[in-house]
Amino acid sequence: MFKKLFGKGKEVNKESAIYAPITGEYVKIEDIPDPVFAQKMMGEGFGINPTEGEVVSPIEGKVDNVFPTKHAIGLKAENGLELLVHIGLDTVQLDGQGFEILVESGDAVNVGDPLLKFDLDYIKENAKSVVSPIIITNSDNTSSISLADVTTVTKGETKIIDVTMN
Repeated sequence: MFKKLFGKGKEVNKESAIYAPITGEYVKIEDIPDPVFAQKMMGEGFGINPTEGEVVSPIEGKVDNVFPTKHAIGLKAENGLELLVHIGLDTVQLDGQGFEILVESGDAVNVGDPLLKFDLDYIKENAKSVVSPIIITNSDNTSSISLADVTTVTKGETKIIDVTMN
């Protein structure tokens, strides 16, 4: 903190790697069955069709927002990258049912740290889709976004996006 105040800190790295927060099948953003995500209204990103119900941190940073309905978590990296991990589609209507949050706003996280658990079968039965969007909500503050060519992804291990912030 003092280094920032007195200008002696090193410059923040503008590069970020975004890893898979969920194990499953990679889904191109345009193929997410929801126009808000597919048309990139919330930002650039991708989806995952989960094969298990655990979400880990896809970046190093801090928990910026835990939605009261437990269906989504906002994360922020030191370089300003903002990421939304949204479990399923229309899951806000489940009002927290089927979700267990493992972190709180303000918590520091590293890639692979558990964020939340969800009941995959419950969401399959009660939501529009289990496809889970991972969105860079401040895509307009990036200078480059490079997506890897992947199909099956493993949480905390498969690197999906390289981002450079402005």
